[in-house]
Amino acid sequence: MPTNVTAEYLAAEEEYRNARTIAEKIRALEKMYATVPKHKGTEKLRLQIKRRLSELRKELEKQRQVKKGGGPSIAVKKEGAAQIALVGLPNVGKSSLLRALTNADVDVASYAFTTVQPVPGMMHYRDVQIQLVEVPGLVEGAALGKGMGPQLLSVVRNADAIAIVIDLSQDPVKQMEVLLREFERAGIKVNRRKPRVEVKRTAMGGIVINGAENIKGDVSEVMKILRDERIHSAELTVKEPVTLEEIADALDESLVWRRAVIIANKGDAPGSRENYERLVKAYGDRFRIIPVSAKRKIQLDKLKDELYELAGIIRVFTKSPGEEPAYPPVPLRRGSTVMDLAERIHKDFARNFRYARVWGRSVKFPGQRVGADHVLEDGDIVEIHVR
Repeated sequence: MPTNVTAEYLAAEEEYRNARTIAEKIRALEKMYATVPKHKGTEKLRLQIKRRLSELRKELEKQRQVKKGGGPSIAVKKEGAAQIALVGLPNVGKSSLLRALTNADVDVASYAFTTVQPVPGMMHYRDVQIQLVEVPGLVEGAALGKGMGPQLLSVVRNADAIAIVIDLSQDPVKQMEVLLREFERAGIKVNRRKPRVEVKRTAMGGIVINGAENIKGDVSEVMKILRDERIHSAELTVKEPVTLEEIADALDESLVWRRAVIIANKGDAPGSRENYERLVKAYGDRFRIIPVSAKRKIQLDKLKDELYELAGIIRVFTKSPGEEPAYPPVPLRRGSTVMDLAERIHKDFARNFRYARVWGRSVKFPGQRVGADHVLEDGDIVEIHVR
């Protein structure tokens, strides 16, 4: 038992010992993790709690899959340049936002659970199509099996990014607490950067660690983390200072890392200004927060800008020598190279690539000659030359 544990931690530990179901154990472990003191003496304990939480969440998912064949599954086919999930508690205005942003044919009503299945819509903006998917309202305990929670959260996990919809006529901090807890339970890391830890499995040779000096903790614990992940022969590269917990997160394949913004809806409601200020104070350092009113169509152009940025895409125009740029542009992930563009156009362009000429923000002068690894920027015009 670590020293200086709180009464709250001891109570949560007793709750865990008395728990009978996986959901009860997860709730108790979450309390233990939240209340255990943070110092070097409790580092291993915190890591053990996180490991057990991960194991229980995986076990809960297996149970759900086995029970009645896993129940009804939900999937939304990705279309357009990127897919963004609109997520929030029931009756926060997700349907109104989807209709206002995409003209999707969706039921809008002032009562909870109007939407019972994910509804996609296409937002045409800056020459590209971005798919928005309204996810039916999440509730407390969704990730632990309440309602269709696990299936709905699987839609969120599969999306490229998340737009969290908050109702400014209600307590915004409480809404965020519920949603972030369900995301964490579902293995969705929101607006957290994945630690720069890479593992390359090898056929033999055991474990080789590069950058061991960056590990803030006992290297023997790292070996245990690898064994827990069933990794017995691999090359582990640690590219930045990390804790043992961060290493465990980086190696946990059940986790997904997603960018997110907060859409603060119903900005025209009584008390919305005060609630917006509370939201900014609590989460403004971690999230971009866009106040809007879907009902009165206030700030929707600003919201489209933010969603475009959230999607993490760039538009690249192609051209042939002596001709004007072709339309529409090719949407690519931010950070894409000339070779990524060539592969998108046709495999022959990639196979026979010689060089490219680029006009735009990514080059110093118009028509600059570049190689295959040149990183493109939004609005660039590219002329590919092949053998």
